Amino acid sequence: MSWIACLAVPLFPLAARLRSEPDLAGEAVVVVAGNGNAARVVAASRRGRRAGVEPGQTLPQARALLPGLVVRPRDEECETSAREALLEAAGELSPRVEAAEDGVAYLDADGLERYLRCGGGGGGGTGGDSDGGGDNGDVGAPPWQHSLGAALGRAAEAVGLPVRVGVATSKLAARVAADRPGSPTVVEAGAEAAFLAPLPLAHLQRVLADPDPKLARRLKSWGLDTVGAFAALPEAEVASRLGAAGEELHAIARGRDPHPLVPWSPPPTFREGTALEWPLVQLEPFLFVGRAALERLADRLAGRGLAATRLDLSLRLEPDGTWERRLELPAPTRDVKTLLTLLRLDLEAHPPGAPVAAFTLVAHPDRPREAQLTLFGPTALSPDRLATTLARLFSLLGPNRVGAPRPVDGHRPERWAVTPYEPPPPPDAPPEPPPGAPKGTTGGHGLLAVRALRPPVALEVMATPPRSVATTAAEIAAKRPRIEGRVRVAAGPWQLEEEWWGEEPVARDYWDVELASGDIYRIYQERGDGAWFADGIYD
Repeated sequence: MSWIACLAVPLFPLAARLRSEPDLAGEAVVVVAGNGNAARVVAASRRGRRAGVEPGQTLPQARALLPGLVVRPRDEECETSAREALLEAAGELSPRVEAAEDGVAYLDADGLERYLRCGGGGGGGTGGDSDGGGDNGDVGAPPWQHSLGAALGRAAEAVGLPVRVGVATSKLAARVAADRPGSPTVVEAGAEAAFLAPLPLAHLQRVLADPDPKLARRLKSWGLDTVGAFAALPEAEVASRLGAAGEELHAIARGRDPHPLVPWSPPPTFREGTALEWPLVQLEPFLFVGRAALERLADRLAGRGLAATRLDLSLRLEPDGTWERRLELPAPTRDVKTLLTLLRLDLEAHPPGAPVAAFTLVAHPDRPREAQLTLFGPTALSPDRLATTLARLFSLLGPNRVGAPRPVDGHRPERWAVTPYEPPPPPDAPPEPPPGAPKGTTGGHGLLAVRALRPPVALEVMATPPRSVATTAAEIAAKRPRIEGRVRVAAGPWQLEEEWWGEEPVARDYWDVELASGDIYRIYQERGDGAWFADGIYD
């Protein structure tokens, strides 16, 4: 027999809003739908309910009962983010999660019994057989269904949502149990029909994707007031009089589910956002509320073992219009400080030009880099710290300025491109020095590296082959590297010709020169105009 858990968030519109504005917890808060005095209360916090504020009241009526009410409109963006966060929390324990109405999710608990009995999900060593009885040798331990409910409650609380959990073998029984105080509530296997029997008949259609109001009115015309009265009718008679829809409803009344759970497919992105209490003009107040949204995004990404590779920002402007920005990240990261810095720099460079009334942040996820740390040899780079460092460099230097250089197909040394940086594997142990080599040298001694000068430095060169070189006065004024001296050794020329068929052909003669000072440079002469340049220093 399959067990089903139901997670229900009481007063979901209010809970979603408090998740985005946790500072309002404990205040007298109401969430309303509509505008002005015609707005009606959708949900009220505990302080408001104690003062007599109820759903359906107009805003003036609610304020007459409690003048200090904090009023917030329903926010679709907040509720969408909270709905996804609830489903992700349920998905931490089972991959089969069904999305129901707002603030409600169902979870297939098959296979979790053994996991929870072994202490998974923080449940400890719990007892109880799959039918809810027995103790599995652990005297006094609660059934594993209670541990499941407690684990789901902790998972939802971690994403900022208070939930009640019901566990049963049918969706309707689990849904009704989730409304009971004292969460989690477990309905024993086989007791579903008796548990549902006293309920009003209107509860039957709570778990239907497409309720039929005509069917409800027909049942009421038969004089049926409770679920138990309907369940007591003969199954064959119900099917013949009410058809397939009535037969399905009758099975639900008896505590059976005619349809399995429909698994929810997570969206490819993570969204967080909110409507602001009043339009914001300055950047700092916006970044204050934006940081909270980024923290929620980072927590959700971390729960799935993911990081953001791109961050999209959408601003709803006052009085009308939108402003959208896209932030590409050099490496997957979920570091809030880095993402906030990127957001700040982008908005400083591209201000929206109007007050901001609402915003949405969308993170495009990917797996963070992984690295196998070594037991011996040099310490490997931490992927998380590397991604954070690259993102900070990206924020300081701008796009297309962070990465690893790679050569481009061609002959000119200055041709290159930037690619995403991938850390190389840890270096092997250095080779043994050859016999008779000086102490402290390795097998790779004697190699030279070229440090490129970009752009190349213009030179004044005497004679060919070069006899002396000197940086031009214009380059010295521009504070470019100063290169001058008598040439002691000159090697070359190495001739280069490229794209002779194009509009800008390249023809050069390259030389390696060693000056009297001992410095070695790579220089070249353009054949067209005879100009000389230095484009590299040998180290």
